[in-house]
Amino acid sequence: MTEQLSTNFAILREAWLKNRPDERQRREDLLRLRTAFKASLPQMAEAISRDFGHRSTHESMMAEAVIVLKEIDFCLRHLRKWMKPQRRKAGWQFWPAKAEIRHVPLGVVGIMAPWNYPVNLSLTPLVSALAAGNHIYLKPSEHTPHTNAYLSRLLQEIFPPERVCIAQGGADIAAAFSALPFDHLFFTGSGAVGKKVMAAAARNLTPVTLELGGKSPALIAPDADLVKSVSRILTGKLFNAGQTCIAPDYVLLPENMLDAFIAECKSQTARRYTELDRQPDYTAIINEGQYKRLTHLLDDASIRGHKTIPLLTLSDIQRAGEYHILPPMLIINPDDNCAIMQEEIFGPLLPVKTYRTYDEAIGFITSRDRPLAFYCFSNSNETIETALTHIVAGSVCINDTLYQFACADLPFGGVGMSGMGHYHGEEGFKTFSKAMPVLRKYNPAATDYLHPPYGRFANFIIRFLTR
Repeated sequence: MTEQLSTNFAILREAWLKNRPDERQRREDLLRLRTAFKASLPQMAEAISRDFGHRSTHESMMAEAVIVLKEIDFCLRHLRKWMKPQRRKAGWQFWPAKAEIRHVPLGVVGIMAPWNYPVNLSLTPLVSALAAGNHIYLKPSEHTPHTNAYLSRLLQEIFPPERVCIAQGGADIAAAFSALPFDHLFFTGSGAVGKKVMAAAARNLTPVTLELGGKSPALIAPDADLVKSVSRILTGKLFNAGQTCIAPDYVLLPENMLDAFIAECKSQTARRYTELDRQPDYTAIINEGQYKRLTHLLDDASIRGHKTIPLLTLSDIQRAGEYHILPPMLIINPDDNCAIMQEEIFGPLLPVKTYRTYDEAIGFITSRDRPLAFYCFSNSNETIETALTHIVAGSVCINDTLYQFACADLPFGGVGMSGMGHYHGEEGFKTFSKAMPVLRKYNPAATDYLHPPYGRFANFIIRFLTR
């Protein structure tokens, strides 16, 4: 199977060298993808739900379908502008000359997608790569076999295999895939796997975009509207049962707001969900391994003596068939040695940390790895600006959660341990392009003073430019 990877890669490369997609081809590809994808949305939602055991159809439509369709439409609207050469100043020293930047396609790019949003995180970077004029080799997660089959059928219906190809398999295939000599490699997943992907790509000097994760904080300022803050934090945390790389990973709030925060979380969760095993809008944990990992985080917190608060009573939670439902839980003031504060949670468990001063809360965040997302809740511009001045994060959303990812005209990407590089919109187009500088000389004789033997005019120019 690993030998087939190299064969498919060679076919993609040869086809790209023979016929690099022009603007017409790129538009046709994006339009065909949009039409076929939109027509297949019911099949998409069903396939994802089968992989999860149960996945909210509303969540699949919002997080997978809407995001991809918006990205296609945005690229179609702006593609001609992005492809147009950008004028730069050549400088009078090189007159007469013209300088410009051309964004040219790279060639064959690899995309490695995760399981939590298997369609969105496969097709959104694929859209950017198509818009930039590349051929694509896609490697989806082995944990979503039904979705992978759907994606394979969809892409084979639209694209010839020498333009878009899909590789399927486990860790051995992923390792061999990341070692192919791509012109760019795009990876979304955990930091631990991201390091391995980057090491494999380094052997070919393949540039990489890493969309990782980390512990994204939600900071509630003393002046924040608590009811609205709780509502929006819960939405961000419980969407896809917390299996979201930019979900709020922990909350920081003033000590005197803790009891009110807990009460409001219980009240709002009870209004949203009842009988979770039969609740159509509460998503299951993807598989047994992830379920056991999350219950271990809870057990570790309990053993260490930290208070855990179920937001719905355990008696209401039943295992539904062959999939796993985990109730939303609060973990109160876990210490730094607690497992739940050392790794990305990726589930409906929410640590709550209290602080005495706002500066203390900001210091807590800045003393840790830079997160993929930061959420700040406040009604004061001064308070918000204080946080934005001190905290560096991959993305920021003020007084809400998750929505920054859905904004097509905002780049998305991590920083430090949460990743590198961007995609979405124009930044996605540029990620999969080479910004190629071009200097066009109209009369080379005009600058012959730069050629030996150098004369008095060359000395004058040197003195003038170094004065």
